This record gives sequence, C-alpha cells and structure tokens, in this order.
Amino acid sequence: MKLLNRFPTLNSFKTHKKSDWRKDIVAGITVAVMLVPQGMAYASLAGMPPIYGLYAGLVPLFLYAVIGTSRQLSIGPVAISALLVLAGVSQIAEPLTPEYISLVILAGFMIGVGQMLMGFMKLGFLVNFISHPVIVGFTSGAAIIIAISQMKDLLGIEIPRFSHIYETVVYIFQNIGQANWVSVASCLGSFFVIALLRRINKAIPGALVVVILSSIVAYYGIQEGYDFVIVKGVPAGLPPLQMPDFNWANMKILIPTVLTVTLIGIVESIGIAKVLQSKHQTYSIRPNQELIAIGVSKIGGSFFLALPSSASFSRSAVNNDSGAQSGIASIVTALIVALTLLFFTPLFYYLPKAVLAAIILFAVKGLFEWKTAKHLWFDHRRDFYMMLTTFIVTLIIGVEFGVLVGVLLSIWMVLYRSSKPHFPTLGKLPNSESFRSIRRFPNAESLDEVLITRFDDQLYFGNSNYFVENLKNKIERKGEKLELVILDAGSIHDMDSTGMEGLKEIINFLEKKKIKFHLTDVVGPVRDFLKRTGLSDRIGIKNQFLNNQDAMNFYIYSKKGKPIGWSPDALQYNEEEE
Repeated sequence: MKLLNRFPTLNSFKTHKKSDWRKDIVAGITVAVMLVPQGMAYASLAGMPPIYGLYAGLVPLFLYAVIGTSRQLSIGPVAISALLVLAGVSQIAEPLTPEYISLVILAGFMIGVGQMLMGFMKLGFLVNFISHPVIVGFTSGAAIIIAISQMKDLLGIEIPRFSHIYETVVYIFQNIGQANWVSVASCLGSFFVIALLRRINKAIPGALVVVILSSIVAYYGIQEGYDFVIVKGVPAGLPPLQMPDFNWANMKILIPTVLTVTLIGIVESIGIAKVLQSKHQTYSIRPNQELIAIGVSKIGGSFFLALPSSASFSRSAVNNDSGAQSGIASIVTALIVALTLLFFTPLFYYLPKAVLAAIILFAVKGLFEWKTAKHLWFDHRRDFYMMLTTFIVTLIIGVEFGVLVGVLLSIWMVLYRSSKPHFPTLGKLPNSESFRSIRRFPNAESLDEVLITRFDDQLYFGNSNYFVENLKNKIERKGEKLELVILDAGSIHDMDSTGMEGLKEIINFLEKKKIKFHLTDVVGPVRDFLKRTGLSDRIGIKNQFLNNQDAMNFYIYSKKGKPIGWSPDALQYNEEEE
C-alpha cells in the first residue's frame, strides 16, 4: 500500500480500460506537439540553447508521471521559471556560455533537492503564505519583462544586458531604426497565425504549424537573399547521462536563485494540480507527495541536461481537455519528444528565432491578469494594493526582488489581520437565541448591565495586547452599571501562554471592579489548554457555559434566586489532545 502511495500511477495499470489508454495516448501526442516548439522557445528565454528545452521534455515528464498525484498535470519548461533562471544565473555568467549552461543544470538539481526535502518534511503548507494577489502581481510584472526580453528576436537586433527593464526599453526606442524587418514580419506574422488558428479551433497546434511553415519560408527566403536570423544547428540524439558540476562555490552563489525558483515552482505546480483535480473530483492531490514528485523530476532531469522544469498551465489544460486519464499521457509525451530528438532535430535548422519569440509572446499574454486587477480594485482594495506593489517592484527592480517583496507582503498581511481580528459586541436577536453584532443588526437587544463580545481569531502573542486593550475599552464604555462580561470564545481556535496571560489580566481587571466574567462556547482544544494550565479553575466552574443563552439565563435567574443554564458539559475535556 505504501508503495502505491509513493507511485500513484501504478494504480492506473490496475484500473485502466481500453478507452482510457486511447485517451492517454491521444492526450500525450497532443501535448508533445505543443511542448516541442515551446520547449525550444523557453530554453531561449532562459538563455540556453534550444535543445535543452527538449531535454526537459524527457526524464522530468517520465519521473513526474510515475510519482505525481495529479493525473492531468503536465510539467516541462515554462516561461516564469525560465525568466527566473535567466535573471539569477545571468548575474554570474554570460548566457549561452558553457559556464552558464553548467550553472543552470546545477541550479535545476538544487531546486529539485529543495522541493523534494520540503515534501519529505511535510512543508507543503508553506505555499499558503503567498496570497493570490501577490502571485497575480508577480506574474503580471514577469509577463511584461518576458515580452520585453523577446524584443531582441522580434526586432532582430542585439540588445545589451541592463540592470533595469526601463533601460532596455530606452535602448529599444533609441535603436528601433536598426530593426531587421524580416524578423519583425516573421514574429508578428507567426503571432497572428497562432492567434487565428486558436480562434478557429483550440485543438489546432498553432505553435507547431508556424514552426513548420516559417522553417520552409526561411529556407527558400535565405536562398533569395532575405536576412532571416535562424536557430541553425540543433544537436540530434538523446541527452547523455552527465553529473551536474557539484562545485560548492557555485552552489553558494546560486542559493538566491534556487530559493526563488523553488518557491514559485511549488506555487505554480500545486496550484495548477488543485485546479485540475477540482474539475474531476475522482482523486485527491497530496501536496507533500507533489513536492517530492516535482523535486525528483528536476533532480533526475539535471543528470540528463534538462532545463529546470515546472508545471505548465497551458499544456496541463490541453492535456486535460484532450482526455488524459493518468500520468501515462505524460509518458507518451516524453516518448514523442525522444523520437523528435532522435530523428527530427535537423528540421529545426532553418527555424527563425523570431518565431520562437512569437510563441513566447503568445504564451505569456495570458499571464497579465488585468481582469483580476479590476476585480480586486472594486471588491478588495487592500488586496489590490498588495498586487500593485508586487507588480511595480517586479517590473522596476527585478523578478527575484519582486518574489521576495511578495512573500513578505503576504506574511505581513497574515500577521496584520491576525493582530487586529474582528472583535464585535453582541446582542440577542428578537424572538431567537442567536447573538449577533449590534453594529450589523441594529435590532439586536442588549442589557446595560451586560457586555457580550466575541473574539474572532486565535488568542496568541500577536494579538493578546489588542485583545486586552480593546476589551478594557469596551468595559470602560459600558460604565458603572456593568455587572457581567460574557466572552464568546467560539472563534478562539487556539491559545498560547501569552494569550492565557492576557485572559488572566482581564479576569483580574474585572475582579477589581467587582464585575462577573462568563466564558462561553469554548472549543475542545482550548478547553483542554485552560484545564491543563489551571486557568479553568481560576475562571470558576460555574462561570463557563455551552453558549451565550445559557450564560444569560444563569445571570438573569441567579438574580431571582433560581440559577439555571449551567451544564457540566461546558467543562468536558480530553486527557489527550484530539
């Protein structure tokens, strides 16, 4: 059983019907048709020779297909990871040089090790600390950077490497007169054809069509003297087994790039896998197993010269739409790529570089999520500003710093919201036993001598002071008539020692004022904590209730000399944690 948990695809061989095999084969071929031109294009984006993008469509796909828990996820070279690799490694070595290629392969190995270890240590939950607005801001900024980076191939001119994107834009405008109009026509024409074919039928492999047509046009165009800038030699054959260059000095300088790509790769892969799983609901995604799978696929790929891979949303969507039923579809894709490497790479000799730029530009246009930005502007302004900040930082300072700022913003927002949670004063709705915020429900009834309030978060070191000061202010505003404070603890799902001290301070504060304190609706784990620390006894046995209505009944009828409402169930606890 444990073996099957580590290799989910093995289950497919037990349950696959003939129709499932047919769907997997069709999906695998369809994705391969996309991956071949995209892989070459994304390798160029990463500053690598195109062949390394095809290498990324072999071993990584096979390993993920066997180990991964998603049945439709398609991994391989992708635009964002390629850009991050270029941004980081190009600071150390010149793209396309042997040193650069060696560093990229080593980075892929290190990224894989990091992701695999996170899976074994069950750290998949960490990706939840990167909010969706931050991801949108980063990917939108990255999309513009990617588009600008392709201007050299679109225009057919050499563009020096600059530290900031605006410097590149200025240089482009200053030298646009030197543009190779054959390259411009090739890129724009290819982009138009891909868009047109996609509008006609999404199943048509537009990228492959323009690769074939443009290669033919370039072959004859060069004979006629037209200045096509072409890929030229693409090595034939499968990649050799080769150890990454485990140089400790190089590993240390690659750490910032590795951390960045590791983080973004996890968010991409698990996010896409969950979206695909939600469309089927016939299997479950296990995030930690996913981390192991994508990590192992990169480690294995690095021994076969693969560009660092990640999950591709476009290819995964095509894989799903084509009917993929298991990881077998990815194995079929890898086999098609292998056949391409063995027999068809000479056909790419005359492929214009401008066409690879068109493929990238068409792929990344969907990364600029202006509709999400519009939605956040109208519905959640705070999230919009988080997205905008990440976008601007990514665009102006750089992709790696954009990721860092995005992560810090996400963590800051979690801490900020948790430090000042919702803390409403409650009243009873007429003709019911429901207690709601008196600000939201003006008809909610409350007594001058009773304060009922609810704290909507865990009570811990980050908000204990806010809890104490806010509750003291509520008490002071009630005035001298106040006889009872009821704390609805139904939303306090956890409490630490600092939170406990804050609650003690409130109890002491109320005792000095001779005001009673009742605690209601305490959840099991917190109730156990109060018992273990002795705070339950400090509060008092008959000052704890199952709900607000019981607490009110006890207060009202105690004044009449007939206390009712308290139940021993309010003190139920477990010796061991649940």
